[in-house]
Amino acid sequence: MRGVCVATRSNPNSAKLKTPPAVLSPDSNRVRRARVTALAKINLALQVLDRRPDGYHELRTVFQTISLPDTIAVEYRPGGGTIAAISDANVPIPNNIVPLAARMLMEEAGIRGEVRFGIDKRIPMGAGLGGGSSDAAAVLLALPVLAGRRVPIERLLEIAARLGSDVPFFLMGGTALGMGRGEELYPFPEPKTSHGLLVTPDVHVSTSDAYRALGRDLTAGGGSLRMNIFQWLSWEVGEGLPVPSWRDFCRNDFEEVVFRQHPQLQRLRRKLERAGASPARMSGSGSALFGFFAGRKEAERAAEFFPKTRTEVFRTIHRAQYRALWWKSLEAHISGSTWPPQSRYAKWASTD
Repeated sequence: MRGVCVATRSNPNSAKLKTPPAVLSPDSNRVRRARVTALAKINLALQVLDRRPDGYHELRTVFQTISLPDTIAVEYRPGGGTIAAISDANVPIPNNIVPLAARMLMEEAGIRGEVRFGIDKRIPMGAGLGGGSSDAAAVLLALPVLAGRRVPIERLLEIAARLGSDVPFFLMGGTALGMGRGEELYPFPEPKTSHGLLVTPDVHVSTSDAYRALGRDLTAGGGSLRMNIFQWLSWEVGEGLPVPSWRDFCRNDFEEVVFRQHPQLQRLRRKLERAGASPARMSGSGSALFGFFAGRKEAERAAEFFPKTRTEVFRTIHRAQYRALWWKSLEAHISGSTWPPQSRYAKWASTD
């Protein structure tokens, strides 16, 4: 394989960047560009089971995409080498996963050329909202289209799982049951669109520390109750019922240990509840918290309870909406409404 270049450069003066700029200025008929949206997720429920032989913990979770987006400008120029780089970002992102995702895909699919990214980051980093994972999945969906490659979904899922446990979910979107490390996915019939409020304090939670603090052991006797609660949530959400029908079954095993380590997060969750949220929970291993409300106006009013903490009103995004968003973003480059999106240039390129 030719040499690989992975580079990241952040622009400290672009904090108010609304959309990523074009990352390569020279015009060329061979250059292909797209601007895509990478959505955040929340965990409606998260149960941590026993440790597996590979060192990971067995999980049961319900993923849900929400409307909070990162925006990524992707520009692909065919060529002889393999270059993946970030040309602009509105916030510094150490060890950004985006060039790595591009490099892995280019190696797997035999893509040669130069791909550059501009990133408008709105999903808080390290908050349990899957921002980096969603950005990586966006690369896996968009780059084959621009490069004229047909990469089967099973190969995309394999690459995604190597990048991170949450990345495969963002190749699907909507509401899904996650098992294994979270990468084993099964679609749920989806509940009605709901509105909520994200509260994202400036608190860093170490996921590895949270796992260690759990000391999870199913033989201790609490596993049966946790799984019964999770099963009831699965049935209720799976029936497509509104939030009031399944809110009591939303549980996150990390809350107990993370709230001990960061008591301010527990105070924020209680504040969400006092503002009318039902349920109010932490997403992933934190530190973001979310609460559901009767409607958008109620969520907006609740945001006034948090004048010193970043908040974001959101709505849940169904799989059909998720796919439609991608088809629209790539409409100049795709053929038909298939999933994953298929490049209209693929007939001129090898798919081996």
